[in-house]
Amino acid sequence: MYSMSEEPVLRPVARSTTRTDLVSDSIRAAILSGGIKPGETLVERRLAEQLGVSKTPVREALIGLASTGLVVISPNRGVSVRVLGVADLRKAQEVRLLLEPWAVAGSTRLGRPETVEDARVALEEARELLSGEDPTALSLANRRFHRALYSACGNELVTTQLDNLQDLTALGTVTVLWRHWPTWREEFAEHENILAAVEAGNASLAERLTRAHVKRSVTHLARNPEQAPQH
Repeated sequence: MYSMSEEPVLRPVARSTTRTDLVSDSIRAAILSGGIKPGETLVERRLAEQLGVSKTPVREALIGLASTGLVVISPNRGVSVRVLGVADLRKAQEVRLLLEPWAVAGSTRLGRPETVEDARVALEEARELLSGEDPTALSLANRRFHRALYSACGNELVTTQLDNLQDLTALGTVTVLWRHWPTWREEFAEHENILAAVEAGNASLAERLTRAHVKRSVTHLARNPEQAPQH
């Protein structure tokens, strides 16, 4: 039986960014920026060579990315970037609908100036991309906007869940949502209204606007893509 007087077997270690974390960040960035395409096979050896590391951190990074749904590990195909369908993206957005409005309201109540500052920078980046010529860059700017608002909610468990969902959202927005429903201008206007509510410290309004914003995407994705308006 363990005695409280005994010395602990393990001692705390200093927390630091590991090589696996760095590899994971690099692969994630390549996927979300479109450098690595949906469906593309990820070969450990090739990735290790490109990143200048051994295969071990690459393997660990891919396992971590698989846990978030960004890549898929298959006995037959190995590891590949996830190909999102309409139903996949809808499910991710439905979970966002449960978490993100609450998180944005929490961030608003805490009222940290850097929350608004970071969101405004991302919003201005998005404004410059509204022509739609670079939808991937626009999607990533939108991701930064949303993260600036929800990540200050004070609950790291919610933030982690939303980070994972935003990875799927950024991947699916360009390949699924905007391909059928090119709604980025409407989304930008909604972002402006959400940020105004956050800046004013109106948590209940920020929560309602965020819920309506995410729900609009869920509504689109619940339809048959053939019902999308032709542009």
